[in-house]
Amino acid sequence: MTEETPLGFVQFLRLDQIPLALFAIALAWLCVRLVTRFFDDFGERFTKRRILLKQLAAMSRFVIFLLALVFVSSTLISFSNEALLALGGSAALAFGFAFKDILASLIAGVILLFDRPFQVGDRITFEGQYGEVTDIGLRAVRLTTLDDNVVSIPNNKFLTDAVASANAGKLHQMVVLHFYIGCDEDFSAAKRIVHDAAVSSRYVFLDKPVEAHLREGPVPGTTMLFAVEVTLKAYVFDGRFETAFGTDVTERVKLAFKARGIHNVGEKLSHETADV
Repeated sequence: MTEETPLGFVQFLRLDQIPLALFAIALAWLCVRLVTRFFDDFGERFTKRRILLKQLAAMSRFVIFLLALVFVSSTLISFSNEALLALGGSAALAFGFAFKDILASLIAGVILLFDRPFQVGDRITFEGQYGEVTDIGLRAVRLTTLDDNVVSIPNNKFLTDAVASANAGKLHQMVVLHFYIGCDEDFSAAKRIVHDAAVSSRYVFLDKPVEAHLREGPVPGTTMLFAVEVTLKAYVFDGRFETAFGTDVTERVKLAFKARGIHNVGEKLSHETADV
């Protein structure tokens, strides 16, 4: 049995069609590269449609790979009744066990594209990883983190675990920043400074509300240090500027705090540690 099964399978292969199959694979790869570049270029020109264009690129890549898979299979394998019976036996069972994870990821990829818990271009948090979804492939979802690391996550993991999307298919995205000042500081002035720093940033999306909230309590990571937390909630017009917006607002706030004599808790804590 062990010697006859491979030979029985090989007899249904069209070996003379291997060059055509390799050409089809190369052509599919080239088409994927061209489609990706085409949509990426248009996304940079028409930024308001960037998320939609990324989604179209992902769908196009999926269709191209699927068509290439069907074409190569039909070209290399003679799907006669005998071939189907042969593949339906021990060989099919062996392939099922060997590629069960890949098949699960493939099916999950189809579900992700149509159920759309998140989309290409979304910024998501999953299993401690946060970044922009750059590709929903046949096997895995690829995230580009804020540190420019590319993280690949198998598609089937998204069907069982929770995932959070920061922009849910929209170009604009909320950014939350926290500032901590002493309980005896001018919290009203601090709130106004944080709000003004946000609305004057070139990255802010003013079609959405800009809010600054106050809350008194322990500083995160400590138990005995109390402070007034000034929380800023604002939107950037493009999620790609999340980090730039945070940097811009933080610089403005720190300079304004210094000019008004408002000391933030972080600075006080670092000074006390240095004195010790």
